Formats: sequence, C-alpha cells, structure tokens
Amino acid sequence: MGVKEIRTAIQVDLDKPAWEQPGLHNRWHPDIPACGTIANNEVVKIECLDWTGGQIKNNDSADDIKNVDLTRIHYLSGPFEIESAEPGDVLVVEIQDVQPFQHQPWGFTGIFHRQNGGGFLDELYPEAAKAIWDFEGIFCSSRHIPHVRFPGLIHPGIMGCAPSAAILAEWNRREGELIAANASADRDVAKPPEPKNTHAGSASEDVKARVEKEGARTIPGRPENGGNCDIKNLSRGSKVYLPVHVPGAKFSVGDLHFSQGDGEISFCGAIEMAGVITLKFTVLKSGMAKLNMKSPVFHPGPVEPTFGPGRYLTFEGFSVDESGKQHYLDATVAYRQTCLRVIEYLRRYGYSDYQIYLLLSSAPVQGHLAGIVDIPNACTTIGVPMDIFDFDIRPEAEAVRKDMGSCAFASS
Repeated sequence: MGVKEIRTAIQVDLDKPAWEQPGLHNRWHPDIPACGTIANNEVVKIECLDWTGGQIKNNDSADDIKNVDLTRIHYLSGPFEIESAEPGDVLVVEIQDVQPFQHQPWGFTGIFHRQNGGGFLDELYPEAAKAIWDFEGIFCSSRHIPHVRFPGLIHPGIMGCAPSAAILAEWNRREGELIAANASADRDVAKPPEPKNTHAGSASEDVKARVEKEGARTIPGRPENGGNCDIKNLSRGSKVYLPVHVPGAKFSVGDLHFSQGDGEISFCGAIEMAGVITLKFTVLKSGMAKLNMKSPVFHPGPVEPTFGPGRYLTFEGFSVDESGKQHYLDATVAYRQTCLRVIEYLRRYGYSDYQIYLLLSSAPVQGHLAGIVDIPNACTTIGVPMDIFDFDIRPEAEAVRKDMGSCAFASS
C-alpha cells in the first residue's frame, strides 16, 4: 500500500505582490471568504510569504527596513474552512514540519526606525538596521553578526481562527478605548481598523468595504483566537488548541520564523522567512465547554536546540529604568533592563549595540519572569546560550575584542 501524498492546500508566488494573491489576507474578519477546504484529520502543506510580503531584500542596506510599508504586512495564508468545525469546538492543529523554501534559503532580522514601527528598545536605538541570515540545513549564520552560528527552532508566528462578529466588535471596542485614553501618548498603544491596503482575499467589493471598516489588524495576539503570539517553542511536534468561533473555523497561518529569542524584542525580531508549513487538523467537538477554554492552549513539541546543562549565561533585570526611576512590579521595564545588561556585556567582544540587539531578537535566548512577588521590583532574566559563539564568553575567560564588521544600516 503506497503512502498518500500530502497535498499543498495553497501555493504562494514570491514574485507577485501579496495583495494580488487571493489566498492571502491581512485582517481578521469573519466575512473574509475561505480560500479552500481541509478535511477533519487531514494533513496539508501550506505555503506562506514572509510577514512583510517580500518587502525586505537580501542585501547590505537597511533602507527597506526604514521605509517598510506597515500597512502592507502580516499577509496570512487562508482562511481555510475545516470540515465539521462549528462554534464551540476546538481546532487541534499539529505542526508536523516547517521549512524555508529551497530556492530562498535565507531570512532577515530587523530593527525598525523609531518613526516607522520602532521596537522594544527604540528610545535608545532609534535607527533602522538589519541582519541577513543564511540557512545551512538546521543551522544559520549571518555576515552581519559574525562568529555566531546556531540551530533554528523553526515555527509560525501567527496561527488563529477567525473571530465571530461579536468578538470582532469587542476587540474594536476595548482597543478603541485604549487608543482614546492615550490620545496624547508619544507612541501608538494599539492599531485601529485601517482601510488603507486592507487585503481581504477573494472578497467581493461590498465585503471588502466591510473588512476595511471593521477588520482587526493582525499585529497583536488576542486571547480569543491566538493570532500573532510569536511563541518560539511551537516548532515541529507541537500542538495548538484553538477556540472555534465561526462555522468552518476559518483558520489562517503565517509569519514563519527560522529562529527567535523569547520576546522578539526588536519587533521585526525573529529570523523572518518565507516557507512551507505542514499541519494536521483535528476537530474536538464541544471542546470549549469540555476544556473550559477561553483562550488557546499550546503543547510544545519535543524539538528544540539543546545547549546542555550550564551552557547558558543568564542576566538579570529589575523594574528600575535607566534614568533610575523606580517602577512597581513592572515586568516590561525589567525585561528592557535585562536586554541592556546583555548588550553591555557582549560589547566587550567588539559587537556594536545594534548587532547585539539583533542577536537577542533572533537567537534562541531563554527569557523568564523570575519574580513578581517582592515589591517593588519585578525581576526578569535572559539566558544566552554560550555555544552559539565560536569564542568563550564565560566571565572567567579573557575578553578579546574582534573585528565584528557591521550590521546593515539605512542610508542617511
């Protein structure tokens, strides 16, 4: 008996604008039509563009990062109708494989310009920068961050099912209230529905107009459907349990990463890539009630880079910011300070701050919430795997400065 070939549920065209491809979309909305149907218990391959829709190129300039059009991002493959899925069910998605395209074995990490996207440390590092990574089997290395090589924990950044009309309205209500309450803030706190460059797949003009007005941006993850959660451990062998809110579930996937550090701190912070993901879909009937589920559940698989016991150098940060201001149990401030401690330490070897910032975003660093119990200081940690470097970074070893070249910057 022959092995049944796994079908490709959708193909993408790397040479065609994303917004001209009907099997893609960049908003969450229940009325976006399904681009195909997948049977219960079926395994399929789904091709995906990188999250910018191909805007970033393999070169030594970060002009494309600086000028990226952030209204044309997060193109997801889908939505797919899953046979027999109904509201109240749970869609079990098993990740069987994720790979870059064989004819495009590279990816990128970017630091967005503070005036166009920004990132976690943009007050200190406001300029656009990028690193290109070349894939060598399971390993990657970069001409822009030398003396580093590590295996990728390849995973999708975005997986989710469409919201119901009621859930979509709730998203827009609560995020709209947040935007209104922070109207005088010096940065965006959320992204409202944006008509400009909305892509609603194969939707008719009247449906597209509705999506333009109501559709939720795919930038944040949300408790009701998962979405852009960027969990680096959801690689091969993992399972994702997604609440179903509309008939057919309308599942979508995209934003593939070759590797990522916990937190994806530079916003364009993973090693972003185009590629193909192999998924198995199983419908758990009445699963939301059976599991008392209000948000997705994830079961990471057995595949991840292992650097051995004692092979991480771990840095602490606390909720006291760089100006000396004390914050109350603020884990965001603490994690920012943890990043800065790593940057300060790795400077000793000749890396620039921007190179280290890119590396923290893309290498498989382990970020943890160490303590939120002792007022006033939250404590977070970042474990840096020492074996990704081809030199010794232990505190006991002599720090020898090397010529580390430069990451790519935008032209002035």
